[in-house]
Amino acid sequence: MSAQIGAPAAAARAHEELFAYWASRKAGARLPCRRDLDPAHIKRLLPTVSLIDVSHQPVDFRVRLAGTGLYGVYGREITGRSLAEIYNTAAADYWRVELGKVVADKKPAVGMHNLAWRGASHLSILWLRLPLSADGREVDMILGFDAVVGVNRQSSGIRAA
Repeated sequence: MSAQIGAPAAAARAHEELFAYWASRKAGARLPCRRDLDPAHIKRLLPTVSLIDVSHQPVDFRVRLAGTGLYGVYGREITGRSLAEIYNTAAADYWRVELGKVVADKKPAVGMHNLAWRGASHLSILWLRLPLSADGREVDMILGFDAVVGVNRQSSGIRAA
């Protein structure tokens, strides 16, 4: 896995930066929409930013856009793919629940998800998901940010006796 591994504190700062930008785009209780976002304002975060389309009845999710830095996390391009196409069943179910909360609550969510499903149980993503809405009320897109955190298990070449 070639993803950049960062410290949890740096990941939390990046989350705070994106959250502050998202919050600045809100108009009172009105959720921001995709048009309210200017990628130039979050340029340094773009490699691990995603946009997730929300479809209703039944609620489902498809990655509209995934930053280039996410290729190393997922091991392939995920743009245009549904959760079932990206994850194994357990991981897809996890994301359906978490993204479903963002849609139902119309509020940001944050969490940590282990990458064991990718064969990298020593790594996790510290994720942030922010609701977007074309009409300001119903969530129809989610802005995501993922930071890979964990122990980099590169061998030093030194072995215990």
